[in-house]
Amino acid sequence: MDILEAIILGIIQGLTEFLPVSSSGHLELAKAILGDTSVPEESMTFTVVLHFATALSTLVIFRKEVLVIFKGLLALKWNNEFKFSLKIVISMIPAVCVGLLFEEQLASFFGGKIALVGSMLLLTAVLLLLADKAKNTNKEVSFGNSLIIGISQAIAMLPGISRSGATISTSVLLGIDRTKAARFSFLMVVPLIFGKISKDVLSGNLNFQSSEIIPISAGFITAFLAGLLACKWMIALVKKSKLVYFSIYCAIVGIIAIVFTLF
Repeated sequence: MDILEAIILGIIQGLTEFLPVSSSGHLELAKAILGDTSVPEESMTFTVVLHFATALSTLVIFRKEVLVIFKGLLALKWNNEFKFSLKIVISMIPAVCVGLLFEEQLASFFGGKIALVGSMLLLTAVLLLLADKAKNTNKEVSFGNSLIIGISQAIAMLPGISRSGATISTSVLLGIDRTKAARFSFLMVVPLIFGKISKDVLSGNLNFQSSEIIPISAGFITAFLAGLLACKWMIALVKKSKLVYFSIYCAIVGIIAIVFTLF
């Protein structure tokens, strides 16, 4: 992978992490188009690094909310801050379990499985269409809802299912306020990504050669900058209930991906 390819993939990751179109799915499609020949483990490593970049951009955008989460956990008082922090923790449980129990199986999906990506994009399209038609309310995220949203996040670990699309759609279908759903969706993934990075660093699973440091760094920086723009944009779009356009987009890209594998 050269620097230009890494920059392109970084921009794709930064934009699609927050837009409900599946960043991992688009990365796999882009790698196929660019002719990336990485083995699944190396491909997964680059994907994790780019997700780390967008997690940092989430921290920048939601720095006040993140501070509230830390204060809530440290205070150990049954107040609104502690309850919100506990909901974030609960939402992480399904993805943590899936990630620990099926790590090798998940990594195998990140090696050019274009038909799978296309099929999952079609599923994302259906979720977004259903959410777009749901009525908006002022409902808060409950403890039970946080677990259900967490399950949707775990399922979205498959490339092609949009994490933000799945979690926001699930939240909206549960009757949760759209703005609160978007905020919860973006915040709940941050601890998971930092945990994944920490685990891979400590276990030595982040495998890349010294020659790949510059391309990976270039991808990291562009993903971070693109993520800052996309995060703000997505929050505004969710408020205006424009998810149907992303549903159409995912359906078109999904069909193209499936057809691509037939020729």
